[in-house]
Amino acid sequence: MAWCSQLPNIPVYNNSQMVGRYYEEFEIDKKTGESNLTQIYLKEGLDFIFHQAKARRPFFLYWAADATHAPVYASKRFLGKSQRGRYGDAVMELDDSVGQILNSLRDLGIDKDTFVFFTSDNGAALMSGPKQSGSNGPFLCGKETTFEGGMREPAIAWWPGHIPAGTVSQQLGSVMDLFSTSLSLAGLNVPEDRAIDGLDLSPVLLNNTHVNRPIFYYRGNEMMAVRLGPYKAHYWTWSNSWEEFNQGIDFCPGQEVAGVTTHTQQEHTMQPIIFHLGRDPGEKYPISVLTKEYQDALSRITPVVVKHKNGLVPGLPQLNMCDLAVMNWAPPGCEKLGKCLKAPKSQPWKCDWPH
Repeated sequence: MAWCSQLPNIPVYNNSQMVGRYYEEFEIDKKTGESNLTQIYLKEGLDFIFHQAKARRPFFLYWAADATHAPVYASKRFLGKSQRGRYGDAVMELDDSVGQILNSLRDLGIDKDTFVFFTSDNGAALMSGPKQSGSNGPFLCGKETTFEGGMREPAIAWWPGHIPAGTVSQQLGSVMDLFSTSLSLAGLNVPEDRAIDGLDLSPVLLNNTHVNRPIFYYRGNEMMAVRLGPYKAHYWTWSNSWEEFNQGIDFCPGQEVAGVTTHTQQEHTMQPIIFHLGRDPGEKYPISVLTKEYQDALSRITPVVVKHKNGLVPGLPQLNMCDLAVMNWAPPGCEKLGKCLKAPKSQPWKCDWPH
């Protein structure tokens, strides 16, 4: 099974319909990591682009290759080709696949009419080891933390004729910005009937301007840290629980910052720990609270935090209750495959998430 013997294998979707499950319709060799799933995703993406282009229809493609996420896998042509184990093999195949998608746009003559954005959802999952999770370079800790190693990732925007090749920007962004930015690029307005968290970064992409905006680092419903310009203020710090750590799960392998990478959640709301990420991207050397630099940085960050918290519009929590009965037993599309599973009796409980 994908997670444990109580849960069904992970479903694979085409739009809103399940088309199979990991290890069943979509084979992944648990021992070698061999799987053709990325190639299946690639063919689906290329076919979709081809048919939309031939019909001269505008299109949106969310191409969510997941080979670099556990269980890490690669097709036979790429297995063993990198120097970084199975993870490196998966990255090589991902790179090749993205290249084929871009070449397809060129061949179809729609590259100058197509905006492409490539990014990730979090830093490397260091608890899986370097051969299975990649590297976060100089950044502190990894996935599931609010240190830079857990949250920072690169992004690449590609639009020939609109975004000059080789342009580099230090602009802070979030995947939440993609909604507003994409609407702007398409000449559409952002809906006014709801709270929108993201910003329109099209001026950054097209004109290489810079927006001095904050980034809020959340873990669950707790605002752990805030970044404004080069300064990052930690109001809470935590790596992972002693329970997990004692089981060999380490979010910060080989890294330790006293009073910061702790296994109990530490509160700093009265005196945030502040780092200058420009000269200290690894968050190793907190700025002394006795310095003018600290006081100046805090004086700029504090009103931003107050405004943010006062303006929050709470939504209905989606993950505060756990229930085995909702875990992909019978997703839409399972009927056509004859793969609908009987769900256990619904017995929700308050989630206990040690991260």
